[in-house]
Amino acid sequence: MASSSEAIDLEISGGSVFSTITGKFEEKTILVTGGKISSITPPSQHLNDSDVKKRLHVKGCLVTPGFVDCAVRMRDPGFEYRGTMEIELKAAAAGGLTRIVCPPDTEPVLDQPGLVKMLIKQSSVIGATEVLPLGALTKNLNGQQIAEMRELSDAGCIGFSQANFPVKNTLVLFKAFQYASNFNFPIWMSAIDPWIGNDGDMNSSLTCTRLGLKGIPDYAEALSLEALINLATQTGVRLHVCRISSRKGVEIIRRAKLDGINVTADVGVHHLHLTDVDVGPFNTNCKVFPPFRSQRDVDGLTEGLLDGTIDCICSDHTPVDIEKKNLPFPEAKAGVIGTELLLPLTLSWANKNSIDIKIAMDLISSKPTDLIGVKGDYLLEGARANLTIFNPQQRWVVKEQNLKSQGKNTPFLDYEMFGRIKATIISGTCVYIDEDNH
Repeated sequence: MASSSEAIDLEISGGSVFSTITGKFEEKTILVTGGKISSITPPSQHLNDSDVKKRLHVKGCLVTPGFVDCAVRMRDPGFEYRGTMEIELKAAAAGGLTRIVCPPDTEPVLDQPGLVKMLIKQSSVIGATEVLPLGALTKNLNGQQIAEMRELSDAGCIGFSQANFPVKNTLVLFKAFQYASNFNFPIWMSAIDPWIGNDGDMNSSLTCTRLGLKGIPDYAEALSLEALINLATQTGVRLHVCRISSRKGVEIIRRAKLDGINVTADVGVHHLHLTDVDVGPFNTNCKVFPPFRSQRDVDGLTEGLLDGTIDCICSDHTPVDIEKKNLPFPEAKAGVIGTELLLPLTLSWANKNSIDIKIAMDLISSKPTDLIGVKGDYLLEGARANLTIFNPQQRWVVKEQNLKSQGKNTPFLDYEMFGRIKATIISGTCVYIDEDNH
């Protein structure tokens, strides 16, 4: 506990913190000093110290470890018109995110150490959510030549990925896995078959046939997954599977984990809510990759999260300018935004499936934190003060004007949500405070 002589940077009072002793959320007062949590006490026990630089009273709110998102595209350094880094990082902070993982499919591709260093430097200057980049697995993501992984890792990459660009040459993929395994670099791969369904528009289904669109069958994901897991088994690489979308995929990963293979997986939060039926009358805001599948697949994804087959939930945030969405469905750009909707959509999923809120919050906080290998970001005395504060009951309606992201491409426009971020704190600094708190 901070002594009365210490200058306290931040006092958070009135909020509830999960207690491992009682298994419930209990009201606590949190003191932050020097970027770390110096005290967590019942409200009657905290020091009434006048030397507090900033106070937050958050009655009715929950205080959790900072949210971590495993897939946020900012479109910098090259796609500024789709959402500049500053705008998207501030949107991420407004979504309660203290860390985000950035895929390498920027323009230019993150296959050069200088680009990685520039991205990290620019994001740190903004002073919002922390950016953890993934380097390109192959140069220019073309699947032909392995990128300089060692140099990219030294520049700050936490792992390597092909984003949504499959490697057609399995020998190249095998050698990349071998190299990564030698240095214990994690490989983040989307389960995309290079040939089957790769030019498709939506999930293969009756809706797809009725709309006259090209299908992306679930077995394409299964085929790719089997190949990736076989290569991971042979090389011993740490494999993370990005954005599982099908029950078949969940079953394959479940079997691999039971076999002791070092594989993890995530799911996009939208895939826990929407199905191919939602594409309806060619709704391009429902064009995503991987596609929304059947209700049976949605149920399988929930089962995978609850039994630990899928490790965490992410937003798969992809801002797309309106001109790229206002096109015929086959020509429209795939992607949805999600950093500001990650919390309410996760809460809605938990409520719909009668899942304890602590379990749901772990899937967007402590579980992805463990996945990326960050130490010490927990709600404990002495830990780094990366915290998210939110009101789980507050209602709000998703409107273009109240979304901070430059992209407005979400199928949830005009939907009422429950759960509003009140403050986001990184290393003891409030990088976002809801206007209602002023």
